[in-house]
Amino acid sequence: MPKIHVCLLSFFIAISALAQNSFQTAFTNETRPSKAQMRIDFKDDMGNEGFLPISIIKGKVDGPVFTLVAGVHGFEYPPIVATQKVLEEIDVDQLKGTLIVIPIANIASFFTRTPFINPQDQKNLNNAFPGSAEGSITEQLAYFITKNIIPVSDVFLDIHGGDACEDLIPFVCYYDNTKKPDQTALAKKLSENSGFQYVVSYPYTLSDSEPAKYTFKQAVQDGKTALSIECGKLGNVQEENVSLIKKGIYNMLATMNMYSIASGPHPNIVYGSSQVYIKASIQGIFYSGHKAGDEVKKNDVVGYTTDEFGTVIEEYKAPKDGVILYKLATPPINVDNTVMCISTMAE
Repeated sequence: MPKIHVCLLSFFIAISALAQNSFQTAFTNETRPSKAQMRIDFKDDMGNEGFLPISIIKGKVDGPVFTLVAGVHGFEYPPIVATQKVLEEIDVDQLKGTLIVIPIANIASFFTRTPFINPQDQKNLNNAFPGSAEGSITEQLAYFITKNIIPVSDVFLDIHGGDACEDLIPFVCYYDNTKKPDQTALAKKLSENSGFQYVVSYPYTLSDSEPAKYTFKQAVQDGKTALSIECGKLGNVQEENVSLIKKGIYNMLATMNMYSIASGPHPNIVYGSSQVYIKASIQGIFYSGHKAGDEVKKNDVVGYTTDEFGTVIEEYKAPKDGVILYKLATPPINVDNTVMCISTMAE
């Protein structure tokens, strides 16, 4: 390995160790109650710089460690706003245990209004786990969360919403990981107690050696209780969705006996499973008369794509009966874009 590469590698490893020590110092501080806020700095060998904002809130008495992560995609605003409101509202004197809060995981995406990816290195943070200490800036962010945040968490909640182009119905989801029955059972219980009507499970087939890619899937792979909220849509702040996310967080904290504010489960929970995805195989202009939450029947035409002159060049049919969890809701469509996700629903 050339000497300059060895020097750069040593530099990034040293920076990573410094960031880790900064977090660990604050996390292991035994003062209670307390609040600590920090920015963990990152820099890659392409000259990209950024930071990860972290708040550590310790209640009066010891207890579980509950981690909230928002802004993995910086264009998903309701999760970011809801998480900030929880930071403002939480009463440390009433909190049992510890909250770790990352209000905006993808700072560059947020401030440049870039959907899905970090514009600095063109990588999707929600496809980068477990990351790399000496990788690009997105890979470093994923690595830090994998090596520092997930290991100390008892519950890991990753909060998402519909990005700039997505319409979705609010739901909470978890992986049905039969290898970890206790963690899966708690994730299901937290989901059911969240106050969300739609509770969605995904199959878990990942081996221990495969890259997890997704943020909360990494936590599941590492043996933690992990789940995700999907709430909000189309790159806007909807106050009703901000409120729903906050309610979900407080209900989960109450389920963990960490906080007393709770509104309880939704009275009519609907369970989703066996999701299928419709993908585009062509670039063009997308049209659909359907919206998230619509029921569809197998072989229903749910959308189509035209060329620039209006000629239909691809048609999309529902592969099964179900409910649209989320869908593309803006006209531009590209090869491999997800047209929509359809889930089997049962009360």
